[in-house]
Amino acid sequence: MTSTSDTSHSQASRAPQTSETLEQQPWEPALSVRQVLTLERVLAGQPEVVAGAHRLDRPVRWVHVAEAADVGVMLSGGEMVLTTGVLLAGDEDKQGEYVRSLHRAEAAAVVLGLGRAFPTPPDVMRRAAERCGLPMVVLHRPFPFAELTEEVQSRLLRRKFAAVSLSEAVRTELTGLITAGAPVQRLLDEVARHGGCPVVVTNLAHRVLATAGERPAVDDVLRDWERIARQAGAGAADGWIRAELSCRGQRWGRLVLCGYRGDRAAGRLLADRAAEALVLHRMLGGDGTPAGGSASRGNSWDAWEAQSARSLLTDLASGAVPARQLLPRARAAGLPVNRRVFVPLVVRDREPARPARVLRLLGLPGIVAELADGTSTVLLSLAPDQDARALTAHFAARLRSEPESAHAVVAAADARAAWDDVPAGLREARHVAEAVADSAGAFDPPPVVRLRDIHLRGLVRLLRDDPHVQSFAERELDGLLRGPDEDLLPVLRTYLATGRNKSRTARLHHVSRPALYRRLEAIQGRLGVDLDDFEQAASVHIALLAHDAQQG
Repeated sequence: MTSTSDTSHSQASRAPQTSETLEQQPWEPALSVRQVLTLERVLAGQPEVVAGAHRLDRPVRWVHVAEAADVGVMLSGGEMVLTTGVLLAGDEDKQGEYVRSLHRAEAAAVVLGLGRAFPTPPDVMRRAAERCGLPMVVLHRPFPFAELTEEVQSRLLRRKFAAVSLSEAVRTELTGLITAGAPVQRLLDEVARHGGCPVVVTNLAHRVLATAGERPAVDDVLRDWERIARQAGAGAADGWIRAELSCRGQRWGRLVLCGYRGDRAAGRLLADRAAEALVLHRMLGGDGTPAGGSASRGNSWDAWEAQSARSLLTDLASGAVPARQLLPRARAAGLPVNRRVFVPLVVRDREPARPARVLRLLGLPGIVAELADGTSTVLLSLAPDQDARALTAHFAARLRSEPESAHAVVAAADARAAWDDVPAGLREARHVAEAVADSAGAFDPPPVVRLRDIHLRGLVRLLRDDPHVQSFAERELDGLLRGPDEDLLPVLRTYLATGRNKSRTARLHHVSRPALYRRLEAIQGRLGVDLDDFEQAASVHIALLAHDAQQG
């Protein structure tokens, strides 16, 4: 294909699609003018773009052969009009008006077959098309218009059939997954598989709530998410297709196909079907929705944000994914990460949702995830000049100020100045919280519990899975673990936890001192030890701590 301007043609090939093309294109499949001109049958006619080279990406919805001078009134937009111009020859006013009427009818392009009526491209039509921005193409060799219309129409019909088939297949699969109770991540994975590209779900502020797709591709998208999201919203990102998520007239967020390379109409249908499935999933109380349904919450996206935070913090703490690779996800989730200090916390409270409310109430930047065992993981992101210890203590005090949370446990790791150190901090806070839980009320923890506060109990818990420690605990406690008197083990636990205080142990177990003495004698007889001997009592105490940690 030749062009009157190679420069303008190369610029057209690089021109981004407009927001109108991206967001307002009808769902019917379409070929661009550029794609039509590269068809083998069209190339046989030696096409030359003589005007409107910068608009070759306009969609062609249909091909129309017409010789009438007033053809504009017969069009509905998006047509490529084919003509020999036989009724326009010799009348320049008609030639100019012909082009202008096509422009008013929003035709995609006009193709003029050169021949008896116009042996060369008519200047009047070319200039009018250039002013209107209407692509005008001339064919230098005779060309049967019927072949072009047949080729384009058949391609459009095949695309339409493929798009509708894809739409119905996706709808059936996603509905089946919802009916089977599949989690929302499974739905997104299916959408990403069909689209062959990353899928991102965001709230209205572009904060990422969920992703799906090949991990490297997703990370590439999230690495500079804010800039890319703004470009996609402005229609400047090629292959990005958005679908709004809303229910009862209220928008919740967006689903974005990132870099979709298939037919745009099929992509639009895929995005729409995916959005319908996500909305239905939420309405039916899918995963993440609390009892009572999403309507009980002030923000329908709270559960999605919690799932996003849970996934991120779980991956961070597990170490399965290097922390550096999770940095784009953290940034896209709205966590400040540049020049920050990170404070990992684990909170045990009767109401796991309360830490998130306190965090919002205090205006502290961070993310919170409710875990399956009734605990919450909190990652604070503070400026370097902020007092991490004071703010952590303030958070704990505010949390415990509510009567229902008066006995909440806030376990903290030391602040981390480097993102790569956050996984170890999360594991440390988790370890401290579990060590406090294993104590079963044996000591009264401070408002913020740290590693140094759990002393021997923390060390034993770290070593609880060591076979030597397990064997030691079984050997030291064998006489009690095999005995029929189940109440002796709790008595031993209390006696050692209180520093071998007989009076307090008797009071806590509601028995007389003589009765306690008899039980202690039975314990010493079963174990073959003298609990008045410090070393033997310490050995039994360590074994009991290890046993409780293994059972806990």
